[in-house]
Amino acid sequence: MKGVPFFSKLLSRPARPAEPTRHAKRSWKKRGARVFGFSNATLALTLVFLFLPLFVIVFYSFNEAKDTTWTKFSFVWYEKLIFGSSDLWASLWNSVFVAIVSSLVATVLGTLAAIGITWYKFRGKNYIQTTSFLPMVLPEVIMGVSLLIFFSGIKMSLGLMTIFIAHTTFCMPFVYLMVSARIDEFDYSIIEASHDLGANEVQTLFKVILPAIMPGIISGFMMSVTMSLEDYVITFLVSGPGSTTLPLYVYSMIRFGVSPVINALSFVLIVAICFVTIILRKSVKSFASSR
Repeated sequence: MKGVPFFSKLLSRPARPAEPTRHAKRSWKKRGARVFGFSNATLALTLVFLFLPLFVIVFYSFNEAKDTTWTKFSFVWYEKLIFGSSDLWASLWNSVFVAIVSSLVATVLGTLAAIGITWYKFRGKNYIQTTSFLPMVLPEVIMGVSLLIFFSGIKMSLGLMTIFIAHTTFCMPFVYLMVSARIDEFDYSIIEASHDLGANEVQTLFKVILPAIMPGIISGFMMSVTMSLEDYVITFLVSGPGSTTLPLYVYSMIRFGVSPVINALSFVLIVAICFVTIILRKSVKSFASSR
């Protein structure tokens, strides 16, 4: 009985932390090597190379001076962007209008093409699959010149309509590629089950197939919008009077010196695109989880 208090005190003492073993020390060294390894360092440098120009643009958008010499913090370029840049807003509207409309049409056509080419057998299927990737691999100059010759051959005046047709043409293969990748993972037994339950082709398309491949459709649409907004070469070749888009307007300003108003507009577009991307990402995740 005399030894009971001694053991009770011994058990009540806090346990001494165990010293790290050699295996644990080696694992920590390996983790440190992974953190500061060549792959992670290359990734960090690549991210800095990609995003540092964006931070520079945002930084100088708040500079009062027109050149790269910092004077003081100011919102003067945002004021000129809102109240004194009517031509800039008109070119931005043209870019947004063409991007959204052409991307919608390209998404519809690319999605239907991916469904038809993947699941149906017909003559010339391999030929269509091969030629559908040509707009992705051809240089933009060749693509633009060929479209310009085509529009000239049919006596079609250059303007927003020709830009819309050209953007739809080179955006559709990207939608087709993304939707096809999604369809390859699709379980065809679901379609057979829908037919067994009495659904026809149209009901199966809208209630089974499209909801299942919707993430690929949204991804193709967003890529089409991005490519349409930033395209310059093809747009320059097929554009006409009164159809100036934002890339054409910015390039025309280079001859007289780019105004810091472009920096302010770039920051506004970055914020807007990030906001739209976050919303779409959350909507796609919620849609996929509900399925």
